[in-house]
Amino acid sequence: MQAAGLAFSELDAIAATQGPGLVGSLLVGLTYAKALCLAHNIPLIGVHHLEGHIEAALMDHDAREYPMLALVASGGHTHLFACLAEGEYRLEGRTRDDAAGEAYDKVAKLLGFGYPGGPVLDALAPHGDPYAIRFTSPKMSGNDLDFSFSGLKTAVLRWYEQSGTEAEVVARKELMARLGRPTVEEWLNVTSPATLSVLASFQRVVIQELLKRATAAAERLGAKALLVSGGVAANRGLRAELVQSRLPIPVYFPEPKWSTDNGVMIALAGARHFARGHRHEFTLKAAANLVLSR
Repeated sequence: MQAAGLAFSELDAIAATQGPGLVGSLLVGLTYAKALCLAHNIPLIGVHHLEGHIEAALMDHDAREYPMLALVASGGHTHLFACLAEGEYRLEGRTRDDAAGEAYDKVAKLLGFGYPGGPVLDALAPHGDPYAIRFTSPKMSGNDLDFSFSGLKTAVLRWYEQSGTEAEVVARKELMARLGRPTVEEWLNVTSPATLSVLASFQRVVIQELLKRATAAAERLGAKALLVSGGVAANRGLRAELVQSRLPIPVYFPEPKWSTDNGVMIALAGARHFARGHRHEFTLKAAANLVLSR
């Protein structure tokens, strides 16, 4: 507020994440928001975390044509939502196990690249052969728009167990302990061509799975636009692949800095709710498993 040069009396409302997420974290933010609203007589608006990500993809696009298809991919979520009208959503598909970003983080940890793993693997993947390892797509019954990344993560584990690359994993951990955040060049100095090709092959399959289901869902819905948001939306490989795919509808991403969790996306979603006349009582509870279906 000091940086913005504003007084609380100049605010129309305060928005806070109601869920989903770790309930302790949700309680901290929601309780603080309630205290501010109570102290300054300002309306409170609870926001769904994933709705915030969807709004982030629309930050620079005021003209909205419905229906739209939203892919939200992060460390905790991989969901496909049909955006049917203002504030109206329908779940089309979701991950049955690991989220896409979670798979990145687990593979990065396994191979000694630390946490968070997505940015490092994305930066190193172009230095490997994406077709060197034949990772297979998951075979699932039921909803063909659902995702599964657990098998892919396990396939990388199986490769590692047979690769004899334990020494370079140790070297990467030592490098990270010494430098904190190594540069791409420093990572390359302790990473073999074989490991780089595993990273490239892993990323190729993740992107392939995301795009295959997102484009299929968008076509079935008759979507006027595809929204891609969440931390994985900052992935340069995913962005490049979407540009090259030449979809017949526009694709909207948030800027990379607004792709990961941030307060701006919650403020955007809160502002949309405020414009529609939504307000919440101070009895509003944090909901760890809150469903987006308004």
